Amino acid sequence: MTDFTMDTGADGVAVITWDTQGKSMNVMNQQGFEDLDRLVGEALADEAVKGIVITSGKEGSFAGGMDLNIIARMKDAGGDDPAKSLFEGVMDMHGVLRRIERAGMDPKTNKDGKPIAAALPGTALGIGLEIPLACHRIFCADNPKAKIGLPEIMVGIFPGAGGTTRLVRKMGAMAASPLLLEGKMNDPKKAKAAGVIDEVVDDPLAAAKEWVLSEPKIVKPWDEKGYKMPGGAPYHPAGFMTFVGASAMVNGKTQGVYPAAKALLSAVYEGAQVPFDTALKIEARWFTNVLLNPSSSAMIRSLFINKEALEKGANRPDVPDQKVSKVGVLGAGMMGAGIALVSALAGIKVVLLDQKQEAADKGKSYTADYMDKGIARKKVTAEKKEAVLGLITTTTDYATLAECDLIVEAVFEDPGIKATVTKAVEEVVGEDCIFATNTSTLPISELAKASKRPEQFIGIHFFSPVDKMMLVEIIKGRETGPLAVAKALDFVRQIRKTPIVVNDERFFYANRCIIPYINEGIRMVKEGVEPALIENAAKLVGMPLGPLQLTDETSIDLGVKIAKATKAAMGDAYPNDEVDEVLFWMESEGRLGRKSSAGFYAYDEKGKRQGLWDGLEGRYPVKDNQPELVDVQHRLLFAQLLEAVRALEEGVLEDIREGDVGAILGWGFAPWSGGPFSWLDIIGTPYAAERCDQLTEQFGERFACPALLREMAEKGQSFYGRFGQEAKAAA
Repeated sequence: MTDFTMDTGADGVAVITWDTQGKSMNVMNQQGFEDLDRLVGEALADEAVKGIVITSGKEGSFAGGMDLNIIARMKDAGGDDPAKSLFEGVMDMHGVLRRIERAGMDPKTNKDGKPIAAALPGTALGIGLEIPLACHRIFCADNPKAKIGLPEIMVGIFPGAGGTTRLVRKMGAMAASPLLLEGKMNDPKKAKAAGVIDEVVDDPLAAAKEWVLSEPKIVKPWDEKGYKMPGGAPYHPAGFMTFVGASAMVNGKTQGVYPAAKALLSAVYEGAQVPFDTALKIEARWFTNVLLNPSSSAMIRSLFINKEALEKGANRPDVPDQKVSKVGVLGAGMMGAGIALVSALAGIKVVLLDQKQEAADKGKSYTADYMDKGIARKKVTAEKKEAVLGLITTTTDYATLAECDLIVEAVFEDPGIKATVTKAVEEVVGEDCIFATNTSTLPISELAKASKRPEQFIGIHFFSPVDKMMLVEIIKGRETGPLAVAKALDFVRQIRKTPIVVNDERFFYANRCIIPYINEGIRMVKEGVEPALIENAAKLVGMPLGPLQLTDETSIDLGVKIAKATKAAMGDAYPNDEVDEVLFWMESEGRLGRKSSAGFYAYDEKGKRQGLWDGLEGRYPVKDNQPELVDVQHRLLFAQLLEAVRALEEGVLEDIREGDVGAILGWGFAPWSGGPFSWLDIIGTPYAAERCDQLTEQFGERFACPALLREMAEKGQSFYGRFGQEAKAAA
């Protein structure tokens, strides 16, 4: 069955309706392009048709984007020449949209064409906006929940179906840059104000039909003689400054490690100096260049395909739906307050419990403050605020938890306190209630010993701040059952987060990888490596924060606490005494990080970071001979990815998709790489093993090549080749 259908009314307007079968939102596929092209061609050839309206059969949305598997199929079809296949495939898409745009007009006179309008019920993203941009006028419903934009840059590509070229020619490079380079999305009214769409109306289909029948002028400005780009082309005085500034902005934000942003800017810069159809070819060539870059392929896989699969329950046990109706949140501190907020925003009833009513009420006020900020930005109504707050009940009485089907405990990281709370809860909740403990370090299997029902006890590790961080780490204890896993996954889905499921081991997955990153940075300080080199090396390889800044943000005394607990557990096997020397000294100096306005960085009286603290050099002098940039970067990256490999080797990770997605969303592991396993595939396991040997010889056994990586290197295997879903399906 086709996703596109056409109905021509007595008024002579052909309405082409897009309705992807089996999807809640329209997604473009190869057949869809062919069907759309065929229907537009039929309408243009039909003398009874006066004009065309392209709309959606989905309530509240036009389209969510393109099925990115199209790209994979284009590559595969090319065999030994994937570039040629990709370029031709992209040019075919340009051809479809260009035929819509030209609408049968005479190429010399720009006459005799038929008007084509887009009627958007709501959200229009990616190709869902590129198609309307090829139409002659865009009408959108007055739907404040709708998102209009081109977010492709967020998954490692850029708008390659004409969106880049058309938006720049419609708005100018300066106005288009936030939409293209940042993937900024707007509601319909803001999109109209920005000049992206043309009209915001109550009934876009009716308005579009009326416009089509009004015999409007339909030739696009760039198809007329004398067209000049808004804001100036690259060698216009104003345009020159725009492009110089854009280049500086792109390199400043990406540090040169995200190929899509640079390629996009190149396509805009070069395309702005040539006729429109040539600009489309330039866009297609740069788009092909990006699609062939392993970084973009890895980002698409991790941030789109894998992330979506995990959010849809790729690793969910086969048990009935476990949707949460009422959640009890124990502890109304920063973490508990955040969990209560995201739960209430998802429409879940919340019981927020703390030892003192004042503390519980303060936790609820976090939601009130959040909603007030939304009201100030006109994103939220006062009625919505009251509705969300109405879902949260604050209390000190455990009996209030009786009807909860999920408990999320977020009290202090103390096994004794957690055990007391667990027992108190189980006295009042039903036997089917699932108990989840929010912890970042404490072993779940040990905490579960306090429970009468360990099969219903599970770990849920939220990242702070809860409302902003997208990842939730679900930890299975040794006795955790499938019902508890399903409940946790369904809850995370309800609150619109991305889950990964891991097995119980010290520090689970995320912290076992991020702690070595922090430790390696601190260890280099002790060695006399310039702190600015450490921090900038991290940022230049795509880490959002250097290890020293990250330590300040998470607090130095927390690092000391974790170090002491780890040393107590590991005994003589503990490997980080050199790191502890620095951390413990910093704590003794009262430099606890951002919260004390003193840490590895200096801060002003308002707590604003000023730069690295110059007192570090007095204690740990900087050596005259500094290491090469790439060596610092490899120490920081390998410290993380070797732990990821060990987590897979030991069974903490069961799915490398979770390893990659979790690394990017959890602590920001170089998103351009697609995650640690994707980066290992990019550099190749033989080189990775060789580099491990070099780093081990120089810096110690912490860089020793894991047996799994050594075996894969000897066999020339890749991680996705051996552990990816295609490999599993073929097994």
